[in-house]
Amino acid sequence: MAKKIVVIGAGPGGYPAALKAASLGAQVTLIEKDKIGGVCLNCGCIPSKSLLDAAHRFETARRLPALCQDGAEQPALSLTQSISWPKVQARQKAATQKLTAGIMTMLKAKKVTVITGTASFKNAAEVLVKTADGEQTLPFDACILATGSTAFFPPVLQAVKDKIYDNSTIFDMPRLPKSLTIIGGGVIGCEFAELMHGFGVQVNIVEMQERLLPLMDEGLSRALTQSFTKRGIHIYTSQSAAGVTCGEDKKTVTLSDGAVLESEEILAAIGRSVDLSAMGLEALGISWSRKGVTVDPRTLRLKDNIYAVGDVNGLCLLAHAATRQGEVAAQNACGQNAVYHNEQVPSAIYTRPEIACVGLSKQSAQEQGIDLKSHKAFLLASGRAQAQDETEGYFELLSNRQTGQLLGANFCGANATELIHIVSAMLAADMTVQTAQEIIFAHPTLAESIGDALHK
Repeated sequence: MAKKIVVIGAGPGGYPAALKAASLGAQVTLIEKDKIGGVCLNCGCIPSKSLLDAAHRFETARRLPALCQDGAEQPALSLTQSISWPKVQARQKAATQKLTAGIMTMLKAKKVTVITGTASFKNAAEVLVKTADGEQTLPFDACILATGSTAFFPPVLQAVKDKIYDNSTIFDMPRLPKSLTIIGGGVIGCEFAELMHGFGVQVNIVEMQERLLPLMDEGLSRALTQSFTKRGIHIYTSQSAAGVTCGEDKKTVTLSDGAVLESEEILAAIGRSVDLSAMGLEALGISWSRKGVTVDPRTLRLKDNIYAVGDVNGLCLLAHAATRQGEVAAQNACGQNAVYHNEQVPSAIYTRPEIACVGLSKQSAQEQGIDLKSHKAFLLASGRAQAQDETEGYFELLSNRQTGQLLGANFCGANATELIHIVSAMLAADMTVQTAQEIIFAHPTLAESIGDALHK
């Protein structure tokens, strides 16, 4: 008989898990309490990239007069001052709707049963599902937990969290504010700083650590900080929000050093939080925290026949990591022996310059006692970058100095989020620097800077 697999959560981890399990012959039920696609599709990756693309188009319009006849400055200024926020919003919502429809078509084609409701564990072999029509008990041979995470609000923001935005609710902002203070200078905070500044919003970023992107390579952080500062984004590092007040016309953030920032709106971009209080995990002997549950990092097994993928396991809070985890968990739930490699997950930040990294970081290498060698090429030396006025940044590859084994990469520059996958393929193929040097890159391309770096 076909295995009965229940997947709880239809985000970027859950729906790929359901599709993979169904393709392997399982009888799959997918339970989602809100919208198919989860945060990524509905209020995360996809809508934010649509807004970023729109913002970058307006930034390009601002630069066009440099290539036009005298007097073009005023028409360009008029264009960039005529942003229709409703049209920009409609565009990103249309993209989401198309993708959601596509996912539903795939689920239907694979004969996955989709239920709108909430689920909790009755025991290690059954879940209780609550829908608008009532309750039902579903037995399972294996269950994949993919319930995701929500925005985290520290105590200082609890009293005002309904009056400020987080990275989900900001997509429903009725109009563009003139100014925005972002609390949190990580990936989410920096991407929203980029897109809001592109729309002409005055932006402040408050980060309690000593630099932006505190979890990423220091060189990447430094490059982005320089770019942001040059463009007029105000950055306050080594500062936390000590107090927040929300008036009718303005909102204020009092920093830990006593300084006061005023803006029309506030965005909390401090991190994510997991809430599994309604799942009944305690009855199964499974503990959890705000950071999620602990799984086997290779198989994604939580306990016995129960798996956990995506944000809920805390391994890597990225949509593409969740997708791969969902596929691996589904394979293992169906009796295969699949392995997940968290160290091969690339990170991508869609700022200007774009930032991306993959593999071992310098800090991790140092902790492991690895003698690391840096191979770096600056885009100032790239013919393609010079030709299109995008010389900001560098491509850096990391190798074991003793063996030549490629271990990772840090990219900062145009198209970095696309080009990082070249290194992802190198790592998957266990390439050495010497082997990778044999790759011939087309000229002129930005990618050939990777080849240049390999010869440094």
